[in-house]
Amino acid sequence: MLRPFHFAFPVHDLAAARAFYGGTLGCPEGRSSDQWIDFDLFGHQIVAHLSPAAKPFAHSNPVDGHDVPVPHFGVVLTMADWEALAERVGAAGISFGIEPHVRFAGQVGQQATMFFHDPSGNALEFKAFGDDSQLFAK
Repeated sequence: MLRPFHFAFPVHDLAAARAFYGGTLGCPEGRSSDQWIDFDLFGHQIVAHLSPAAKPFAHSNPVDGHDVPVPHFGVVLTMADWEALAERVGAAGISFGIEPHVRFAGQVGQQATMFFHDPSGNALEFKAFGDDSQLFAK
C-alpha cells in the first residue's frame, strides 16, 4: 500500500489558504493553530504554514510546449477525479496557469494535466493517466 505523502509549504494568509484548500479544492481540514493548517489532499497530508513574507518562485521549464512553473506540487488522480477537479477549479473562477489538457499525446507517458496557483502563489499540478502504468514509463 502506498503511504501518504507529507508536504509543508508557506502561505501569506491562513484564511485565504483555508478558503482555497478547504473550500475551493474541498480538502478536509485536520489540526490547526494560528500558525499552520493541516489539509487532506486526496489522502496526503499538506500543511500550510503562515509566512507573511512568503513569495512564490518565478522560474519555469519548458515541457511539451508549456512553461511549467518550478517548484510545484500536486497529486496524480484518477481520470474521473481529475475531470471533477478541473470542473470545480474552473467553476470557482480560478485562473489556470496551464489549462487542463493532454500532455505527450500519443507518446509514452501520455497524461491529462493542469496547473493553477493558490492565493499565496504556490503552483499546483494535478494529473491523471488513462493507464497508470505510464506514470514512470520511459
